[in-house]
Amino acid sequence: MDKINKWLPIIFGCHTRSDRSFYFRGKKFPICSRCTGELIGIIISIMTFKFYSPNLLVNILIMIPMLFDGLLQLLTKYESNNIKRLITGILFGYALYNLFIMSIGYVWKLGYDFGEYINR
Repeated sequence: MDKINKWLPIIFGCHTRSDRSFYFRGKKFPICSRCTGELIGIIISIMTFKFYSPNLLVNILIMIPMLFDGLLQLLTKYESNNIKRLITGILFGYALYNLFIMSIGYVWKLGYDFGEYINR
């Protein structure tokens, strides 16, 4: 468990602020509420991609709420709450992983040869 607590913030680039994190039984989550949402969204996407994946435009639209919430919070005095951060993070993580898998499929369809870059 200590390895997860060490690596999750690094993988997500998380600030791990205590006031923006969830607590369970008195222990702080290793990543903030928004990154927790992203992780949940990625897991949901992994489990559902084979059965359903929105198209490119829908995935991009699903990402906008988190970008809007984060930028609004950064540029104004608006302060989001952990539930909003969690929900927008779930949407963003879901769409991000979908786009990642779609891009791999696109490259695969083109017949792109990664071997030439690996063998350099």
